[in-house]
Amino acid sequence: MTCIYQTRVTNLGKMVTNFLVEKMIILFKDNAPEDLADYCVLHSENQVFDVIQEQDVLVLGDAEYKILCVGEEVQSNLQNLGHITLRFVGSRTEGLGGSLYLEDKAVPTIHRGDRIAIYRK
Repeated sequence: MTCIYQTRVTNLGKMVTNFLVEKMIILFKDNAPEDLADYCVLHSENQVFDVIQEQDVLVLGDAEYKILCVGEEVQSNLQNLGHITLRFVGSRTEGLGGSLYLEDKAVPTIHRGDRIAIYRK
């Protein structure tokens, strides 16, 4: 497997759990604007090694999710801001170019220290 992306969760905004019922997680690098940080899973490092593609696999903690669609802004937003939205909905929603669309599976519980990675098999 080839690692495409990796980082580590450093903090959880106090409103993160509100989005889990919507089957989404908002990622932002540690330097997120203060008014957004409460809604985000904050992370460090933000190591992007290659272009994310459909059929790559997102690993969050112990859970794996196949990537079904990559929004047109995901690559640049991830590289420049460490900011994308993970949507565990099984298909693409119109107009959300900064989102990574994943299998429709249960959204994992996230903890500080969890590894987030994307692999190509």
